[in-house]
Amino acid sequence: MSFGQNLQFFRKMHHGMTQDELAEKLGVSRQTISKWEMDASFPEMDKAIALCNLFSCTLDRLIRENMDSYNEAYINIRVEKVPGFRFVRYAVISAAPEEDAQNHIRTWALAHGIPSPEIIGWDFPFVSQEQMNVYHMHGYAAACILTKDFSEACTDMEIISQPDWQYAILTVKNPFDEPFSLIPNAYQTLMRYIEVNHPGHPPIKEVLPCFEKVYEKNKHLYMDIYIAVGA
Repeated sequence: MSFGQNLQFFRKMHHGMTQDELAEKLGVSRQTISKWEMDASFPEMDKAIALCNLFSCTLDRLIRENMDSYNEAYINIRVEKVPGFRFVRYAVISAAPEEDAQNHIRTWALAHGIPSPEIIGWDFPFVSQEQMNVYHMHGYAAACILTKDFSEACTDMEIISQPDWQYAILTVKNPFDEPFSLIPNAYQTLMRYIEVNHPGHPPIKEVLPCFEKVYEKNKHLYMDIYIAVGA
């Protein structure tokens, strides 16, 4: 762990703040910020508290935790308003729920005349401790976003409407190269970005709190991770 690395992490997460901009906010020189980030010196208590207030973090997190979870796999963190959409979803609790849920929703889409379905997914939280600890199961929900001209009556799936909403988004390149580290760390990185830049804006219950979408571009796989940040 390194206070200097943590400070640099928070500074960059705060809308790409420069050392000069941070120095101006704290009333110190840019050289002072540079020394802090190189662990050549440390701020006095009042400046450390000012940093915590600025970055919406605790002193313990700023000084002791390893916040530098940036990776070349994580690109293009941004906040966007996602237009409203309609979708149907299917949740599975099993040892491999992602594949089961996605296969089911793709089969449903093809049966309902959607040859190239846009699929999103998210962890399904309603899993018991026994299912997780004894049977090593977890939950996942896959959803098919319906096209605007989809008008077929659905008797086998509930059509759900999602309003326009603002999301923080992070793109992971080749997420399945190391899925058990890249994807969880990506969520943690995005949550830290939200803590710094959009604290205190919980979504409403009509909005998906988070979801992910996988796609191919230029012979690489990408995953966009979405976390709701507020209207």
